[in-house]
Amino acid sequence: MGMEQIMIRQTNTYGEAEDYINSIPKFTGKSSMEDTRKFLMHLGNPANNCKVIHIAGTNGKGSVCAYLCSVLKEAGISVGMFTSPHLVSMRERIVVSGETVTEQEFLDAYHYVADRLSNLPADLAGKDYHPSFFEFLFFMAMVLFERAGVEYAVLETGLGGRLDATNSVEHKKLCVITSIGYDHMEYLGDTLSQIAEEKAGIIRAGVPVIYPDDRGEAARKIEECVRQTKAEAVPVSEHAIKEIKIRNKTIDFSLHLNYYDYIGFTVSTSAVYQIENASLAIKALERLSDERITVPAMQEGIRKTVWEGRMEEIAPAVYIDGAHNIDGIRAFMDTVRTQPCHGKRKLLFSVVKDKQYRSVIEALASSGLFDEAGVVALTSERALPLAILEDIYRQYTEIKCKAYDSLSTAYKELILDKDDGDNVYIVGSLYLVGEVKALLRSLKHD
Repeated sequence: MGMEQIMIRQTNTYGEAEDYINSIPKFTGKSSMEDTRKFLMHLGNPANNCKVIHIAGTNGKGSVCAYLCSVLKEAGISVGMFTSPHLVSMRERIVVSGETVTEQEFLDAYHYVADRLSNLPADLAGKDYHPSFFEFLFFMAMVLFERAGVEYAVLETGLGGRLDATNSVEHKKLCVITSIGYDHMEYLGDTLSQIAEEKAGIIRAGVPVIYPDDRGEAARKIEECVRQTKAEAVPVSEHAIKEIKIRNKTIDFSLHLNYYDYIGFTVSTSAVYQIENASLAIKALERLSDERITVPAMQEGIRKTVWEGRMEEIAPAVYIDGAHNIDGIRAFMDTVRTQPCHGKRKLLFSVVKDKQYRSVIEALASSGLFDEAGVVALTSERALPLAILEDIYRQYTEIKCKAYDSLSTAYKELILDKDDGDNVYIVGSLYLVGEVKALLRSLKHD
């Protein structure tokens, strides 16, 4: 590891910093929670200077973070947001009051973390300690939030909750647990109860926990963890949501608030699953009991929220969505069913090989929603080979399925040459969403 640490000290540009962080998985893995806490302390415990809102769950974490931050910004409150993964630029993971950190800010934080890493306390130095990819970025985020003087820090877990690097923060204002589904089962467990228990590891005594109450297995486990931890349960029932009106590009709904009965909100998306995510964020904001967070601020902040890659319309009737597990795919298809289509529905799909890809492909192929389908291999090392994608898809449907050797070819045929009235959906891995975003940027610059 000595050579890698020399590389840190020689890093002078943003690109070099990004390259080094990308190289970290080649020589180190996840640290213990004890070591993560020790290094956070070595940084001066920057999390102690803000109010932390911690988000865990399977689906909807990033969306809830975005809704929270948009409202806090609308209320005139400074807020930092740490999310993952990024789509194109690593800087997307660290946002201060709605603005992605600059390359210089990113580089300065990188150098600070690197400097502290080269001057480890004896108990960490003796272990040849080095933070993982995710941990390094988390530490940088906390440094940047402290420097910006944010009042709130909204932190999204990477994987799980109990052992996640973000859980090294001890003092939290709120915890939010979004919908629980089957994902990362090799790490989190084979049942919804086991997965929910890992996610619920973010809970702290006396801290309110906002979660969807669907009376299912996951909700029951969260409630059990709340009782054991002596936290405060804030369940959000589907009965608290009513008067849902799905429009062309927005959805109106009413949510029951403690002091105002039902209040109307609008989400600027056609994705029906965002109703639950927005509702969790609103109930969390309500629980903050901050007089600056007025109902109009919540309404406007929710309306203004944009979360890239989640049923995002990138061109007329062309949508991208990072649904990559079975629950996310089902939610995606629920939205597709609500959208008017005057021509054909066309699908472009890809996924990484370490996901439960067969069940996802089966759900899409057998849904009967799509008139044509295409598959494309990702450029990531984790990509599922094109031949396997195509073969599995064709096992579950008789409709046309075309294998594209490149994303640019697929983009030209499905999007640039699409007929009026057709709806095109690009769905699957967030790597696919990121590659589409990168392609769009390159085409814009050409």
